[in-house]
Amino acid sequence: MRRVVAYGHELERFDPLARVVTLDDFDTGFNGWMDLTPNFVNADYESFDSAVDLTSWAPAMLSSAPMRFAASNGSMDGTYSLKLTTAPAAAPHTEPPADGSMGVVVKRLSRYGDPSQIQIEAWYSYTPAQDRVGIGEDDIRAFGFYFDVQDPQHRYMPGVRYVNSLGGKLVKRWQYWKATDGVTHESWNYGVSRGWCKPGIDNLWYGQRYEDGSSDGYQWVPDGEQDLLYNESPDKLNWLYFRLTVDVRKREYIELQSMDRVFDLRGIAPTLSAPYRAIDNLINPIFYVEADTNRSVHLFLDSVLYSTQ
Repeated sequence: MRRVVAYGHELERFDPLARVVTLDDFDTGFNGWMDLTPNFVNADYESFDSAVDLTSWAPAMLSSAPMRFAASNGSMDGTYSLKLTTAPAAAPHTEPPADGSMGVVVKRLSRYGDPSQIQIEAWYSYTPAQDRVGIGEDDIRAFGFYFDVQDPQHRYMPGVRYVNSLGGKLVKRWQYWKATDGVTHESWNYGVSRGWCKPGIDNLWYGQRYEDGSSDGYQWVPDGEQDLLYNESPDKLNWLYFRLTVDVRKREYIELQSMDRVFDLRGIAPTLSAPYRAIDNLINPIFYVEADTNRSVHLFLDSVLYSTQ
């Protein structure tokens, strides 16, 4: 008897590690991706004290990407993508995120097969709502991805963020997740002394932010400037490739690939925190998008592949 292994054509657009754990094509549904919400465990289902309203993010949806002048863009390879969106709201980039100014989705997974490396890949597009004239590229502050990982010794969050625009000025530069050395718990939580998040946890919301786009939660990727393909109108979606690979034994970054450009991140480590209760063996992949003005912005995910080795 001869064994034949057949793969769907979807794998041809990815470069996975040895074991494919999940391959999510959003033509088939949400596939376990959901809005990231806080812990509703206190009286009246309130969450922990926070200077940022973590309940305010707009819900994700399956979308055929309709636009003002396009009945439907569809997805890269089908009809539906996963759409992250924001409210038409933004605070200055030196302040904590405004209510509703972000969209965040998570897939809740666990460690499987004792991997030494984990990797996320995605095909995505980004654009503002086509609710006014103009190109709109500078209305999108940033988008990013991170893993939420906990092993028996540490919780940590390796991730990257593409800073697209700050205060209406295009930046187009990558950052990686790492808390600034010496940042205090209270400073990380914007003055909330009993804040839930330790330095290096939930960098997308916490850590002081500065005029040049740096922050206590992000560091600039060396030579990280990259002019991503946006196109000339908000209704024209181009699909881009993204990959992040992490060494979970060394607890270090390996590589970021954006389109055909590869950034070597070896030797760089995210911030290691003490473990949290009840989440040992957690490995959650998470995507997010941020508005820079009072205009809703979107991140569309056509498909996402998570693999390990």
